[in-house]
Amino acid sequence: MTSINQAKIAILATDGFEQSELTVPLEKLKAAGATVHVVSLEKGEIKGWDQTDWGQSVPVDKTLSEVTVADYDALVLPGGQINPDKLRAEEKAVSFIRDFYNSKKTLAAICHAPWLLIEAGVIKGRDVTSFKSIKTDVENAGGRWHDETVVTDQALITSRNPGDLDAFVAKIIEEVEEGRHEKREAA
Repeated sequence: MTSINQAKIAILATDGFEQSELTVPLEKLKAAGATVHVVSLEKGEIKGWDQTDWGQSVPVDKTLSEVTVADYDALVLPGGQINPDKLRAEEKAVSFIRDFYNSKKTLAAICHAPWLLIEAGVIKGRDVTSFKSIKTDVENAGGRWHDETVVTDQALITSRNPGDLDAFVAKIIEEVEEGRHEKREAA
């Protein structure tokens, strides 16, 4: 078990992340006492997408090449259409997500971010949700899709959209505090 105020959490994103899906977990997890790092492909800043246009930039704390799965207790994947589509084309990002899943630690994806779970090969046989437009993608990859605010399957947390953020973050905190889910099968 890990207390949230001792936890280290990574948020993996790149340009085009849905603004609230990165900033709300970042702020709420920090407020709960966790150490949270924004991890991206390159140093500097990444620019958000705020519903219909470009949003604000967020500083990158660490690059993907500077971190390991062992550094963190949880991994959060914000959505938006652009961000997960860019990341799923990056083998280093996909491998990091797959390795994180196989570590049996908390892995959370919202909105279009389950595309990354599909690419990493970790969604088959799991209960999940996502933004409704990728429901068929999830089902074709073997996921069992549910239209619910938050769906958790052995510390694999998924939510549908920004309207689900409060429940999404609350579930991340709960799962981090439960610790590793040793019964979760590797991908």
